[in-house]
Amino acid sequence: MADQVELSSPPFDSVSQVRFSPTNPDHLLVSAWDTTVRFYDVATNEQKAKFDHRAAVLSCLFGDSTHAYSGCLDTGVRELDLTTEKVTSLGQHSNSVSALSYAREINTLISGSWDQSLRFWDPRAPKAEVSNHPLPERVYHMDIVNNTLVVSMASRLFHIYDVRRMSEPAQTRESSLKFMTRSLACMADGQGYAIGSVEGRIGVEYFNPSPEIQDKKYAFKCHRQNIDDVDHVWPVNALAFHPVHNTFASAGSDGTVSIWDHKVKKRLRQYPKYASAIPSIAFNCDGTRLAVGVSYTWDEGEEGLKKEGGTVRAVWVRKVGDEVKPRAAG
Repeated sequence: MADQVELSSPPFDSVSQVRFSPTNPDHLLVSAWDTTVRFYDVATNEQKAKFDHRAAVLSCLFGDSTHAYSGCLDTGVRELDLTTEKVTSLGQHSNSVSALSYAREINTLISGSWDQSLRFWDPRAPKAEVSNHPLPERVYHMDIVNNTLVVSMASRLFHIYDVRRMSEPAQTRESSLKFMTRSLACMADGQGYAIGSVEGRIGVEYFNPSPEIQDKKYAFKCHRQNIDDVDHVWPVNALAFHPVHNTFASAGSDGTVSIWDHKVKKRLRQYPKYASAIPSIAFNCDGTRLAVGVSYTWDEGEEGLKKEGGTVRAVWVRKVGDEVKPRAAG
């Protein structure tokens, strides 16, 4: 098998999110602006199901091996039965649903919205919405590790919650980066998270508020290139931590994916450039593959469509090897 395969039957419009199953390393969901969520088996390169929505789908994820969820521009949160292809409406926000997380420890779906709220859902209950938690700003991104939920909002705000105690955030923070947050991912070891900004920078943050741990946090420049003596800077659109080695991948509007070891502050690998921007990446559950969604991210408005790669829509699945392993310090 080649290092990577391009999935057949990609979305017809820009990819919003790629997400692997928490239990099956071959099962992948892809949500897109063409109003679909597609379910693939990446081992056989087969689209197993396609779920149509009324508007663009901004977020998707697996609940368990047979159920997935979607968050939509039309404000709806839906359950997708991967076996029967049935779509069930769980409920709605009062603005678009921008982010989804699944709290496995408490078996709860969490949605975040531009309506400045988080909602908790129990899809099995007669009334699926369990609770509603107001926030000071619009939700852009969320990620969860164990019981710790990190919520990235407009105005560079962050709330960190223990999902078992949602009455107030455990911590509130301002971004360590000067510009708008474009990406967020929690470390696999539960110690902290990484954030990416629209201005080619990544920040590495730790949960423990003690001064000696906070001294470890840092930020660095990336997804930049000097072309003819002009510095070009691209947004860091996506981040993903490796589930085994706790290194992480970053992807940008420059069409590149890099692997980083934040412990020794080094880049381990940059993969060959893709044909367009990369809005989303994900490692599978055993860390053997990386899914890469490739499509224009509208950073340059309609003009960008006319440039090289402007009309590319693809999903690549790359086999990963030793490049994701941390190097020995020294």
